[in-house]
Amino acid sequence: MKTGKRYRSAVQGAGLHEKLSSLPDAIERLKTTATAKFDETIEVAMRLGVDPRHAEQLVRGSVVLPHGTGKKVRVLVLTKGEKEKEARDAGADFVGSEEWIKKLTEGWLDVDSIIATPDMMGDVGKLGRVLGPRGLMPNPRSGTVTFDVAKAVRDVKGGKIEYRVDKAGNLHAPVGKASFAKEQLLANVETFLREVVRTRPPAAKGQYIRSVTLSSTMGPPVRLDPATVQASFKA
Repeated sequence: MKTGKRYRSAVQGAGLHEKLSSLPDAIERLKTTATAKFDETIEVAMRLGVDPRHAEQLVRGSVVLPHGTGKKVRVLVLTKGEKEKEARDAGADFVGSEEWIKKLTEGWLDVDSIIATPDMMGDVGKLGRVLGPRGLMPNPRSGTVTFDVAKAVRDVKGGKIEYRVDKAGNLHAPVGKASFAKEQLLANVETFLREVVRTRPPAAKGQYIRSVTLSSTMGPPVRLDPATVQASFKA
């Protein structure tokens, strides 16, 4: 695969085969190699020692990043009555019930997160095949099925992300933008890694964190030493 001069130049200083034990050093290196003309997204990719085919080894959850993701999040709240005003006052972009259920059924998906009150789940549940594959299905475990819609909207708008291990045991999550200060990225990455370590399934045996990689949208990856990460954030 051919690569451009900018990428090749970044690779030379990235140390692709080196596993760094210092998270601050990794972030410093990452910011140095994120040289695209747009504000690149910073992502954490992990490979975990779990077998997601077994429900007791499924790793999923949500966490609020202290400095957000740097992305404007469009939120739809499916609710009725007085909760509609509560959702709008909290900053939801779209609020309602039957009319939005109909739009979703017809294929409208111009939204990043969907929150629903429990009384709406009878109708929302019928949209599982539409919303599920896109990661938009409201779920009590992630805090997106709740009567406290104001808090849910503020959390999502403020930097709440959801994560779920895939069938191969891999986990990906956005943790900010290249324009963030080093301290902001460090706080976001630490928060995410700490949460993943905290949610280790009791059924997972052996080495839990197999690999940890930081990368920007157009830049080369920066690898962390997985043993150091697990030891640093172990409760």
